[in-house]
Amino acid sequence: MLLATAAFRRGPSCASSAASFRQRSSPRFLSAVSTSAGDDDKNDDDGDGDASPADVDDATTGNTAPSDAAESNETSDGVSPITPSDKPADAPSSTTTTTKSTDQPDWINSINLRPNEVLTQLNRHIVGQASAKKAVAIAMRNRWRRRQLPPALLKEVTPRNVLMIGPTGCGKTEVARRMAKLSDAPFLKVEATKFTEVGYHGRDVDQIVRDLMDVSMALTKKRQMEKLREEAKLIVEDRILDILVGPEFSGTKGQRESFRGMLEEGLLENQELEIDVPENLGAAGGGKDGDGAVLAFGTDSNSMSAQAIGDMLKKLGAAGGGNRGGRPGMEKKKMPISEAREVILEIEIEKMLEKVDLKKEAINAAEESGIVFIDEIDKICSSKDFNSKSADASAEGVQRDLLPLVEGTTISTKYGNVNTDYMLFIGSGAFHAVKPSDMLPELQGRLPIRVELNGLTEDDLYKILTEPEANLVIQQIELIKTEGVVLTFNDDALREIAKLAAHLNRTVENIGARRLHTVMERIMEEISFQAAEMDTAEEVTVTKELVQERLSHVMTTSDLSKYIL
Repeated sequence: MLLATAAFRRGPSCASSAASFRQRSSPRFLSAVSTSAGDDDKNDDDGDGDASPADVDDATTGNTAPSDAAESNETSDGVSPITPSDKPADAPSSTTTTTKSTDQPDWINSINLRPNEVLTQLNRHIVGQASAKKAVAIAMRNRWRRRQLPPALLKEVTPRNVLMIGPTGCGKTEVARRMAKLSDAPFLKVEATKFTEVGYHGRDVDQIVRDLMDVSMALTKKRQMEKLREEAKLIVEDRILDILVGPEFSGTKGQRESFRGMLEEGLLENQELEIDVPENLGAAGGGKDGDGAVLAFGTDSNSMSAQAIGDMLKKLGAAGGGNRGGRPGMEKKKMPISEAREVILEIEIEKMLEKVDLKKEAINAAEESGIVFIDEIDKICSSKDFNSKSADASAEGVQRDLLPLVEGTTISTKYGNVNTDYMLFIGSGAFHAVKPSDMLPELQGRLPIRVELNGLTEDDLYKILTEPEANLVIQQIELIKTEGVVLTFNDDALREIAKLAAHLNRTVENIGARRLHTVMERIMEEISFQAAEMDTAEEVTVTKELVQERLSHVMTTSDLSKYIL
């Protein structure tokens, strides 16, 4: 009865075989146990009485499964999710919102941090600048909020772009770096000075979207691989057994079972296998065979024409290599089972990924949750105090090219057309030589939220030395510890370091927190040089007197430098 029911549902597969043997319940029905039956058992064990086998199968196909974020938000308040069948007729907005949350993509869970959570995470690494942190936290949360709106309103809500203004070394770029780590959404940090006006030799601003799509594609592939990894692990053991004792239905059932037991006990880890490995295994986007040839023709590898040339060269190479059906080249490799397990796992995941539309999901993630951080945006501005035109190809012309990108346009990439209407753009600049009002008025209007970052004081510099989790002091202690030497810093020494760094910022040039690197390296220079020759467990203490001694030359030079013409 079990054999007929399971075969009717899905038919025999290697994945189902592996699942059944982990249960060790009924070996003689090995080929009949299906994945759906395993899901039913799992649901029975969890005690979820509301989920039927049909519901589980539907959830597997992604038709009716709500996102984890939406589900947790609803159940945490003690209210069960409303289905379309039991919704009241007088609640159209609720119906639309629930329908939208039902169809939420996987990447939406990566941007659902609350503002307080974002602020807490940023405070672990960045001192001060509360206004900038709040603006970034709100902008990230609004990405998630927009996805919860009804479809009619969803298209009307556009992100509020941000312009961060502050002296160098005050934490603008660090905020961007931490944002990228907090959000699993596509994030790209670019330097505005890298781009040139259209018509000049160099990179145009459209390359920003193409680079963002590369990031989105890599994130999407990684997310899908993690989702499919557990399913692929069930297949790996059967693939290894196929190589050791032959196919599953070749009549060697008893021998196969004995080998399976030895595999589970780890007795065959050093046994060598000969497996077929694709030549381009692990290459992003299905291999980079065509990219080198495309670059040899002098073509940008991110353009649509380059992608067409690359696809053609791959097909020609596959046909010329004697591979049937244009399949990628395979090579035989011998390796122990301990190494072959990971290789076979990656091969099986790649096969499963062929059934997933990675390009469509990556484009959707980039369009709906992509964040672009444009650093040094003040360097493409020219002062309006002088009535002269600049011939710099990286100046005002780049601002004009940025206008349609920030406002919303469609960019052609090798993955398809990408719309920038709902991407979040964050500009950042010190604005020492120019003012924010020197930017084009149109670009100023497209960056409506302005955040002022304050210069760092002596107290801020002391906090930077002590509060962040991976501060400069901990870094130096751990580096010297690798030599077996115990390094300690007195508190008055840290106060003196912060005081001298603040003094140098005032008298020489204000480079913010980067001045701490200069001061710290001058203090640690001799200790780092001698640490390899010191005895194990020897203790070295950095005192206030040592700090003053090592920096006395720098302080004297800085005092005299302002008198030199």
